[in-house]
Amino acid sequence: MARAAEAAADAGLAGLLVAPGPDLVYLTGYRPTADTERLTLLVLASDRDPVLVVPTLEAPDADRAPGAAALTLQDWTDGTDPYAVTAPLLDPKGRFGVSDNAWAMHLLGLQKQLPDTSYAALTEALPMLRAVKDAAELARLEAAGAAADEAYREILKVRFRGRKETDVAADLAALLKHFGHSQVDFTVVGSGPNGANPHHEAGDRTIERGDMVVLDFGGLKHGYGSDTTRTVHVGEPTPEERRVHDVVREAQQAGFEAVTAGVACQEVDRAARAVIDRAGYGEYFIHRTGHGIGVTTHEPPYMIEGEEQPLVPGMCFSIEPGIYLPGRFGVRIEDIVTVTEDGGGRRFNSTPRELAIVE
Repeated sequence: MARAAEAAADAGLAGLLVAPGPDLVYLTGYRPTADTERLTLLVLASDRDPVLVVPTLEAPDADRAPGAAALTLQDWTDGTDPYAVTAPLLDPKGRFGVSDNAWAMHLLGLQKQLPDTSYAALTEALPMLRAVKDAAELARLEAAGAAADEAYREILKVRFRGRKETDVAADLAALLKHFGHSQVDFTVVGSGPNGANPHHEAGDRTIERGDMVVLDFGGLKHGYGSDTTRTVHVGEPTPEERRVHDVVREAQQAGFEAVTAGVACQEVDRAARAVIDRAGYGEYFIHRTGHGIGVTTHEPPYMIEGEEQPLVPGMCFSIEPGIYLPGRFGVRIEDIVTVTEDGGGRRFNSTPRELAIVE
């Protein structure tokens, strides 16, 4: 919280206003038990101690949060104006960073109380707030990646042919839970032409012999995310299918080799994209090369053209190039990577990136 307040001051902000969600969990460990319309707001500023504004009925839970010892709780009761309670904590003419998922109702209530204040979304004002992980965070991300790897190793043993995508997706979800995930966020199973949609939701299509199948899955373990993608084939692939997979695998390796402390995030995207462009599939690589990961599975930094943020030791992000041939098949390969203290890259996923043959 102190580092966040200092970062806000360095960015010219009067402070940070953090609503329930990933930022609040990251900073305080507090996750309200219910999504409520009642105002809950962490107020951080470099010239005052942290204050958590909470409804009185939820104050006991907030007081048990891991970060509660460093907080002052300011509670308010139903029938009183929570914005009038919060307003004295804020610079009446300040500009504040606000967590992206804050309710518009609450922001408008504060503006009514303090009409000379202004606000900026945290991803705009402090995009790197959660980007650099400490040793404990890295250990959790590594454990989440290892658990996802175990799930992949096990899914290779199940039958694909003759089963629906939703059946394999359910297997993946169960395996993630079996290997310690508390939350499963997604289990993409894109078979045949469905694999050409990068975010295909597993559906009722029956997987057939000859299908390429994209498997993209992840969630949270110990509060930190996993996210990995491998592409498998039901039976022997055609030479073209092998070639496309080899191109994506080469692109993914090129992106990994571009990871160097101090270079811009966009260089990872450029390295991966150049391989696919040279192979003649550039128009079929239709998304960014990667995204940050932490207490959420998608967060800054992003590996995309135009992102000039330098890579810093402790950053963690995906490298996931893909080729998507409409109406035919898709291929994607994804690992989570961290920037190490010696300035290189280290993968949190260790499963083979070669094309696996399944039954």
